[in-house]
Amino acid sequence: MTNSFSNKRTDSASRVIMAPPQTIYQAFLDAKAVASWRPPEGMKCEIYEFNPREGGTFRMSFGYKDTDHEVRGKTSEHADVFKGQFLELVPDKRIVELVEFESDDSAFAGAMKITTALSPVSGGTEVTILCENVPSGIQPGDHNKGMTSTLKNLAAFTE
Repeated sequence: MTNSFSNKRTDSASRVIMAPPQTIYQAFLDAKAVASWRPPEGMKCEIYEFNPREGGTFRMSFGYKDTDHEVRGKTSEHADVFKGQFLELVPDKRIVELVEFESDDSAFAGAMKITTALSPVSGGTEVTILCENVPSGIQPGDHNKGMTSTLKNLAAFTE
């Protein structure tokens, strides 16, 4: 999906998770929880800094578990290192983060805004991830696959 107001891309994915918004929201605030569910399939997470409060910062990496993988990492061949800031934390409703990849490749430059919305639905919560200002180096299909995998992991963690 392309934002008509600029050349920057916006990507999104959503999933209904059979858990209450409170449980899902808490999964975003605990470093050990984030490390277990956030990396897409085939990757592992290492957290270097994590301050879950409005204005708080974080720094982490997603590293490929195997050296044989389709997509090259953004920071190195086998890893994505990124830093960010929690812009908004609305309990049980919304998490807004600003994320920047540590990369020498200008295709991954710039701050990407990630808004995760939690909407109660019958039997659970619809979780929608909206990524704005997606760096051009992230291919749409790869990004969709990663977001879908992360939502699947979040469901497995919270259900």
